[in-house]
Amino acid sequence: MEMNIHDDTQIVEIWLTNAEKTDPVLQDELKGIYAEYKAKKYMVAVFQSGQGDLYENTRRRAAERAVQARKAAGAVSAVRQMPVFGRLQCQTD
Repeated sequence: MEMNIHDDTQIVEIWLTNAEKTDPVLQDELKGIYAEYKAKKYMVAVFQSGQGDLYENTRRRAAERAVQARKAAGAVSAVRQMPVFGRLQCQTD
């Protein structure tokens, strides 16, 4: 667990790994942390590790947004999934 306390914004960030997010002992400890910082009027934000690959998911989402932006601008006539590489292919007019 990594905990970052930002006194200037009254925010506490808690970062949990996959193993930590399912640990019942740690979950009980978090309840105490929530109560402590609630009394101080801080907001506690908990970030839990996901199951997917962060790099691939981010890259894929960025590619999707780029295609959407081009479509909105009218520059893309068709979008198709490339079966060999699994990447988005954009065809321009």
